[in-house]
Amino acid sequence: MKILTQEEEDEHYHATVVGGLKGGLLGLAVGFVGVYAAQRRFKTIRDLTLQMKAFLVTSSGTFSAIISADKASRSYEFNRNPYQRYRDLASLEIEHLEAQKPTLQRLKDWGSKNRYYIVTASWIASMATAFAIVNRSKYLTRAQKLVQARVYAQGLTLAVLIATAAFEVRDAKSGEGRWETVKVPDPNDPTHKNVIEKRIHHEAYDGEDLWKDMVAAQERKIEERKLKDKNNENHVSKTIPKAPQSK
Repeated sequence: MKILTQEEEDEHYHATVVGGLKGGLLGLAVGFVGVYAAQRRFKTIRDLTLQMKAFLVTSSGTFSAIISADKASRSYEFNRNPYQRYRDLASLEIEHLEAQKPTLQRLKDWGSKNRYYIVTASWIASMATAFAIVNRSKYLTRAQKLVQARVYAQGLTLAVLIATAAFEVRDAKSGEGRWETVKVPDPNDPTHKNVIEKRIHHEAYDGEDLWKDMVAAQERKIEERKLKDKNNENHVSKTIPKAPQSK
């Protein structure tokens, strides 16, 4: 981000530092509670040295501070740049269409778009749950418990991957994805009863289609200027009398 004045530079520095401090304090609190709870539950954590426990707590605080400071810096840049708040036509159309869908359909769409995050989260959750269940067994060693928990977690993850593949096949057959054909009311119909099909582009990131809207607006200005110049030429040609032809 380019800082133009000393005042803006100071504001950016202050916002970044405050964001980092808030995130660091929150991370330290979470890390302390996590280590404290873990050492009461697991003997492995209790056997760690005081320096190692302090490292785990401070690491969570450092990580949280870095993420929060970066987020605060980006937030300051976003609020300072008016172009970042521009909503292009494609995103507005998609948002309007999404608002008209029923809740169940929106939940399905959310799951389809965030399928890979769901796979990752399900693996982590299933691994933790499976280990908690297997850990109750007194007849297995720690290594055997880890292997058994991983087998259970892989089974659930495989089921989620199969569901994800089904979503991919459905999207390929229905033509959904980056481009989707949807039905919208005809803007040229005053009664709004006629429905037409329209290709909607799903942006990979916010503002991806911004340049398209800018080019379209510039092309409209050029066409309007050409039409205006043509009308002026016709008006001038009609007002100027023709010179008499010499015999």
